[in-house]
Amino acid sequence: MGYVPVTLSVVDMSSHLPAYDDLPTTAELCADARETERRLAFTSVARDALRPAPSIRFEDQPQGLPKQDIDMLLAAQRIAGALGLDLD
Repeated sequence: MGYVPVTLSVVDMSSHLPAYDDLPTTAELCADARETERRLAFTSVARDALRPAPSIRFEDQPQGLPKQDIDMLLAAQRIAGALGLDLD
């Protein structure tokens, strides 16, 4: 058995649409980048990144705060809701 040519099985692709879309212009890419930056608010992220980290020292933490009350029924309902369970 020799080599079987494949050229007869290849479909002429010149009549098909290209597999890619036209690339956007530089102006369109810049406009997309500006809109993305505006939507994601990178300016606030950059500002927050430059702030110093909060202290983890014990003496810097607020003291004398009352503990939050936990309603057991409400907590059970929230957990059951998150798990998709029905407690009724």
